[in-house]
Amino acid sequence: MDRITATKTARMADEIEKVFALSPEVKEAMAKTNREAFVATGFKHSAYKLDALPIGGAQFISSPLTVAKMTEYLFPRGADRVLEIGCGSGYQAAVLSHLFRGVFSIERIEPLMLQAKQRFKNLNIHNIHTRTDDGQNGWVSYAPYDRILFSATAKEIPQKLFDQLADGGILVAPMEKDGKQVITRFIKDGENIEKEELEDCDFVPILDGVQK
Repeated sequence: MDRITATKTARMADEIEKVFALSPEVKEAMAKTNREAFVATGFKHSAYKLDALPIGGAQFISSPLTVAKMTEYLFPRGADRVLEIGCGSGYQAAVLSHLFRGVFSIERIEPLMLQAKQRFKNLNIHNIHTRTDDGQNGWVSYAPYDRILFSATAKEIPQKLFDQLADGGILVAPMEKDGKQVITRFIKDGENIEKEELEDCDFVPILDGVQK
């Protein structure tokens, strides 16, 4: 990352911290991730604003504030592997790549996945593993995961995803509830799943199947 970009991302991390408390490691991950690389060409001027931006395929790159919050709610410290449902632009996965040894990211829209893979390659990020699939299936061959993150709103969490979560693991997802969306954290304790509602949010809905 060149000096100008590094200054911009660092300033963006400072802006986020003014509205939401960040742990030092999450703040550093936000500051080390080149957001401009994940934004569509026509929106480069808005890359460092705390806004969501369109990326094509009726999808959006989440605002940096939302990405920081979702990352913080995962409690990444001490966790090794994370599964992301909904890679989109790849920006959230890139942030996670600074915090986890292995990031496993699934995207159902093939052109978005191909673009994200190219961005990871351009940025020399080598610890993100990608797959085009319906994310609701998870990625059983690399399970169990210490953390699972949904980057799209779900009506319910499939049991197979809880099965792929390590004991003591955390799953964070925007959930539909009473006509709104709520970021919800699930903690797996043996057979039990503890649930905690964190805050209202606005994500694109999760969809079934794969789109070529």
